[in-house]
Amino acid sequence: MRISVRVRPGARTDSVGGCWAGPRGSALLVTVRARAVEGAANTAVLAALAEAFGLRRGEVTLVSGARGRDKVVELDGDEAVLAARHTALLS
Repeated sequence: MRISVRVRPGARTDSVGGCWAGPRGSALLVTVRARAVEGAANTAVLAALAEAFGLRRGEVTLVSGARGRDKVVELDGDEAVLAARHTALLS
């Protein structure tokens, strides 16, 4: 399952939840403490998403947006469970 996320690096805490209404549609909001330096924020985003969706880190893959705040991420798992969790996190 692919989802769109909006990243806020340099936050006080790591969190996943909320909806960001961007120009390409709604995206799941992910905040991470890591700064956007040498891929640290991307690594933190993938780890935070894995924890939020109850997946292993290897089941979360960055598809696009490695250098920007808007990203597309692939989640490997039961789509019904992931879709339900995604809906819950967006609200």
